[in-house]
Amino acid sequence: MAQITMSEMLKAGVHFGHQTRRWNPKMKQYILMERNGIHIINLFKSLGLIDQAYDFIKQTVAHNGTVLFVGTKKQAQEAIKAQATRVNMPYVSERWLGGMLTNFQTVTKRVGRLKELEEMDFDDVHGSGLTKKELLLLRREKDKLERQLGGIRNMNRTPSALFVVDINKEALAVSEANKLGIPVVALVDTNTDPELVTYPIPANDDAIRGVELLTRLMADAVADGLLERSGKAAKTEEASDQPMAEWEKNLLENKDGQPQEQAQETAQAPQAGQPAQPQQETPAADQAA
Repeated sequence: MAQITMSEMLKAGVHFGHQTRRWNPKMKQYILMERNGIHIINLFKSLGLIDQAYDFIKQTVAHNGTVLFVGTKKQAQEAIKAQATRVNMPYVSERWLGGMLTNFQTVTKRVGRLKELEEMDFDDVHGSGLTKKELLLLRREKDKLERQLGGIRNMNRTPSALFVVDINKEALAVSEANKLGIPVVALVDTNTDPELVTYPIPANDDAIRGVELLTRLMADAVADGLLERSGKAAKTEEASDQPMAEWEKNLLENKDGQPQEQAQETAQAPQAGQPAQPQQETPAADQAA
């Protein structure tokens, strides 16, 4: 369960929505009241939905999933980058490139290009065999790719889920995730459509403190999932170190998988180096009689 209080959310301004004239009617169920022309978000409902989103992210990561943090607006960039980096998850804090999910193979090639450029020494003019101008252009290319793709450089496959700040701003990211059936956890303000995401969190997506608070909380969910994942791995390792039960030893001794009766017969058979006792044959005449 998420560790967050109503007081923390109020202090961070999570409850402030947009002006009433800018609202989306689909957010009506999450609006508590109107005050001075501003919609006030019902934080009691937000808390319940935060718990659902937290548990989903935790379980996703615990089962070897990856969560992509997305927030390119100024109020979200630092929080997205810092919190995703803290829990070793991919992130996009600059411009979302079209096809980042739906055309992932092409994006992967661009990431490969970035890694290739990072291995170059742009100060070694003589050793590179390139002119200063060529090195300058390559350095600029590297810097551009770093800004665009640096946060997903270690993302080897499409993510298991997205955490998004401001689904209006990140409409393309949400659309691509929906096309691929990737669940989306997102902060939804009073001017958004909550039906576009799988796990909506009604909240102010413009207040820096509010965005930082909730982004950190989702990163905590990732951290809990990683702990649970490592705990499962430790239990499996511990189980492999335990002494074998008697039935397991017997199973290993019967490597050919023959039934127990056959194994007993095999054990009673003459050992190597000992002559077998000949059986007395019944004369053919007696058999005829």
